Amino acid sequence: MTVRHSGVRDVIAYNWPQYAKGVAVALAAATVAGRLPPPLRRLARAGSAAAVTLLGTATVASWYVYDRSDLYTYDWLAELLPATPSAYAVVSTGLDEVSAPLAERWPNARHTAVDLYDPALTNEGSIRRARRRVSPPAHAVPGRPGTLPLPSGGTDAVLLVFAAHELRQARDRERLFTECARLLRPGGTLLLAEHHRDTPNKAVFGPGAWHFLPRAEWLRLAAHAGLRPTAERRLAHLVTAFAFTKEQV
Repeated sequence: MTVRHSGVRDVIAYNWPQYAKGVAVALAAATVAGRLPPPLRRLARAGSAAAVTLLGTATVASWYVYDRSDLYTYDWLAELLPATPSAYAVVSTGLDEVSAPLAERWPNARHTAVDLYDPALTNEGSIRRARRRVSPPAHAVPGRPGTLPLPSGGTDAVLLVFAAHELRQARDRERLFTECARLLRPGGTLLLAEHHRDTPNKAVFGPGAWHFLPRAEWLRLAAHAGLRPTAERRLAHLVTAFAFTKEQV
């Protein structure tokens, strides 16, 4: 059985500097609070409590999404991809947790993993740390947002799971969606799963939610690539999965 490299422990390991900063802010505010006049003392204590609360909500939310929900069962794929693809591609930007479980789920399908990792494009420290812990699949082929090394029109499905938001430049995301559309056969599906920069994610992740992108951006990118939204599902209350379909000729 495939071992899944995910869960709240991995989230903390990949993002430990942010956790360390949060703890440092909470401790510093609590330490200086007693030396301040009453109005500032209350403010410092409130800041300390807010930092601790945010760390707690972010950790609990990560645990719920990545350890307790059905996200990584991939059973929800049947709703967005009713027909098992005969050929599909998984595109990642440094961390591929999708290829192995889908190879078990669709053993007879032809599968290509494309790795877009480039420190110049995906410069988040969390990605570097994740990549050191989880090696890309041995069969993964390198690619660029504007160059996915697969033939046009030969793929039933392309999957972008927690990958596209790591491309921080809108132009790179546009190139990627255009390339995904090129790979798809008419009627094929681009499946996207991402956190959104929306109220629920802001509530639990605080400023960290600004690393995510708004729902409107994903719809814009799909339209830019000539793809039509055909299904949408909320996963674990904090993740949204889209199916974008290439029109039949």
